[in-house]
Amino acid sequence: MGSTMTEQQPTGLDDRKASILRAVVAEYIETAQPVGSGHVAQAASVNVSSATVRNDMAVLEQEGYLFQPHTSAGRVPTEKGYRFFVDNLDAPMRLAAGDANQVRSFFATAHGELERMLQDTSRLLSNLTQYAGVVVAPAHEVATVRSVQLVGLTPRVALLVTVLSNGTIDKHTLEFDDDIDEARLSETATRLSSLLVGRPVGDTAVSFDERDRGDGVLRASIDALSSATLEERGVFIGGTAVMTEAFDAIGTVREILSILEEQFVVVTLLRDVVDRGLNVAIGTETGMEPLADCAVVVAPYDVDGEPAGSIGVLGPARMHYPQALAAVAVVSQRLGRHLSEG
Repeated sequence: MGSTMTEQQPTGLDDRKASILRAVVAEYIETAQPVGSGHVAQAASVNVSSATVRNDMAVLEQEGYLFQPHTSAGRVPTEKGYRFFVDNLDAPMRLAAGDANQVRSFFATAHGELERMLQDTSRLLSNLTQYAGVVVAPAHEVATVRSVQLVGLTPRVALLVTVLSNGTIDKHTLEFDDDIDEARLSETATRLSSLLVGRPVGDTAVSFDERDRGDGVLRASIDALSSATLEERGVFIGGTAVMTEAFDAIGTVREILSILEEQFVVVTLLRDVVDRGLNVAIGTETGMEPLADCAVVVAPYDVDGEPAGSIGVLGPARMHYPQALAAVAVVSQRLGRHLSEG
């Protein structure tokens, strides 16, 4: 998925200035040091003198693509400069062989509860990119019921276990006024399965017959499912410690970490980027002031052909965009395929 902002770039940036700008951004991403004209003139893609580079860099600064943090220092990209760089990347970068093998190995051995797998996926993203990995779980309300079990804990307490199509396992504790034996629980679980399996988890408007209405265990189970507040879509974040090393200002780090603790904010951020047709949001494009020095790379993933959730990485605006885009694209495809295969 490409950005929709390419067409908004000024038409006055000729090929030479574009090559110089790309060289500045690439050098700054690698070194985090202001870039001088001498370095740029040595870049393979720039075939002009240092004097010409110096003049063009001055023009790029006037046009808002670069800025000079100190007098006589080199220049660093602005948000506009990063945006031009991202919008004019060549063919998508492929993951390095070692990283691709790491992704394949991860999904070949990823089993168990959905929550743990998504948390591990966020760590995988962080390992691949050295930024914070973010995974938004599939929407709970669109999942269907795969199986229902009732497990007796004491004569008057049972555990209702519901397995959903998105891999989530829901558990509810039921308390009864009278003793309930295992045979009764088993019979009720069978009836619950016939009523609920294949239905959306949020749809508990089932049709009861006369026998059902008198079954207190059945009614308690249905009530527990229908009254359970649908949880906020789970957000799994890995690698925050690694990511924060990219920022010098402690205040910036603190603000970023506070944002990552707010699940609703993270879900909204990723969804908003996707809804705008972007796969990269830089600085103010995130719509969040504390992320003015950050960038987010996002990709949605599908389960069974339907949009389910999204994944992304959050790091500094000085992000290795080709690598981050490649990692997010590959992991989102593999995650969607893995969840679809169940």
